[in-house]
Amino acid sequence: METAAWISIASVCAAGAMSPGPSFAVVMRNTIAGGRLQGVLTGIGHGLGVGVYACGAVFGMAVVIEAFPTATMVVEKLGGLYLLWLAVQAYRHAGQGDMSAADSGTSRGFIDGMAISVLNPKIAVFFLALLGPFIPPDAAAMDRLGVAVLAMVIDGSWYVFAAVMLVTTGATDWLAEKGIWVDRLLAAILAGLGTWLVLQ
Repeated sequence: METAAWISIASVCAAGAMSPGPSFAVVMRNTIAGGRLQGVLTGIGHGLGVGVYACGAVFGMAVVIEAFPTATMVVEKLGGLYLLWLAVQAYRHAGQGDMSAADSGTSRGFIDGMAISVLNPKIAVFFLALLGPFIPPDAAAMDRLGVAVLAMVIDGSWYVFAAVMLVTTGATDWLAEKGIWVDRLLAAILAGLGTWLVLQ
């Protein structure tokens, strides 16, 4: 693959990662609730989840989606229900620090990050629609794998950066002071996104 194709792919992946949505809301919530480490692990988990769909996109997931359209719908509904569950937890534990419970540990961030990406088939559709045109039909397997890894690294890096910046700039401290109201706002955002996924 030519350099221009790699640059185009990197730009598409960066634009997708930086677009606002449920993923950023979860990273933000986990960073506020559990600090830098939990936020970073959420970003890493999200990146690995995206890697699953990126691999599928570059190695022919379109065929599977066309063959089993109902499966995509089921995953989407599960993603919506997961967001609703996160919203309920955020509301129940508003102002208490951790939305998941005291024994959640830092692994909670990784699990949330991976789950919110894997349970969002719109990420798969994004890669199928936008990565396909940049990958030549005769591209080597290593080039295809490289594209998937690039997408995973860009996505994970963006959310790790966002988590670190939230802490470094003191935004988490300010948001933590507003505790209960920030948690309730994020709960409302997550609930809205979850409801939209379930009902659409």
